[in-house]
Amino acid sequence: MGLRTKIGIAIAGTAAVVSVVIGLLVHHRTVEAQYASARSQARDRLQTAVQDHAAGIDSDRTLIDPPDLPKPLADAVRQGHWGSYLDWGGKVPQMWAASVYRDEVVALKRPYEREAETVRGLDRVLWISGAIGTALACVAGLVVATRLGRRLTASADTAQRIADGDLAARLPLRGQDEITKLAAAVNTMADALAGRLRAEREVTANIAHELRTPVAGMVTAAGLLPPGRPTELVRESAARLRELVDDVIEVARLDGAGEEVRAEVRGVTEVVRRAVAGVRGAAGGGGAGGVRVEVVRDVSVETDPRRVERILVNLVTNALRHGRAPVVVEVDGGVVRVRDAGGGFPRGLLAGGPQRFRTGAEGTGLGLGLTIAVGQARVLGASLRFANPAGGGALAELDLTGAVVRDGAG
Repeated sequence: MGLRTKIGIAIAGTAAVVSVVIGLLVHHRTVEAQYASARSQARDRLQTAVQDHAAGIDSDRTLIDPPDLPKPLADAVRQGHWGSYLDWGGKVPQMWAASVYRDEVVALKRPYEREAETVRGLDRVLWISGAIGTALACVAGLVVATRLGRRLTASADTAQRIADGDLAARLPLRGQDEITKLAAAVNTMADALAGRLRAEREVTANIAHELRTPVAGMVTAAGLLPPGRPTELVRESAARLRELVDDVIEVARLDGAGEEVRAEVRGVTEVVRRAVAGVRGAAGGGGAGGVRVEVVRDVSVETDPRRVERILVNLVTNALRHGRAPVVVEVDGGVVRVRDAGGGFPRGLLAGGPQRFRTGAEGTGLGLGLTIAVGQARVLGASLRFANPAGGGALAELDLTGAVVRDGAG
């Protein structure tokens, strides 16, 4: 049940309760006032009737020792008191008044139908007005709840956009109520978050650029060392360090705005084979022989092939490094799936996506490969999903269907 429905039900319920309470109060006060007025009139008429009876003059309405006198009234009269009694036992309610003169009971009665009908009419009016008031309150409650719900939904949507990386999203500030204060707090949080992330990116990019020159010198110096196993270790470490520095710089560029996309029409299979060949070339033929390309249906897409290749290289490299062969790259129209036979992606990655400087395997990277892949996909307007299929392994799915221009590309 949404907030709008809850507020509407609360307002309608409150209006209904108020209507019932007011109706009961009006009903009882009206009944009491009518009875008090009728009792006062009956007493005055009874006094006149007793005086007339004492003078030997009895009207047609005066009853002497009536046999149908209600028992509660008869008991009160026998004790020497005058009294009145409202008898609802017959078809028409009767108002009785009686008193004792010497040994005789002098009584009067009259129909009470007019007062009863007045109360019934009043009850009908109260029910109708209560229903109308409740309906109007329900409509007003729904209107108010809808406005509040829309503002809260907009706040939640904007907060989600900020959480998804849109740090420029902001909420409009209208009025001085609590929702406006919430919107101002969200905007302040977004400003602070954007500032911290901007500072973090600048520091990361500056460090990477500063490391680039000494790392390049290290790689050059390693190439001058004499052949041998120690030299190979130094060269491998230097190459790996240069690769990490390049990855950090690329992440910093992806974080920035205005990434240029050079769109070309290419076949998906062509781009996939180039990416796999690039992985094999980087591995020198070793370790990448377990990669297999399967084509279900080929299509042509209009996109930036360099960025698509970068995504696929990172996905295949990650599958080889953290998963287990064979690695299958499947082309199915505009969708490319990379699947390995390893232990699958960590739960944290499936829940929150790849996180930079965080990897699922200890000591095997900085967690930048998949982060770069997701960033490149975002620049292209494509989607990249990760899953652990039921058959085991890890599955990464790159969806380029939005860029498809035609089928049957070779």
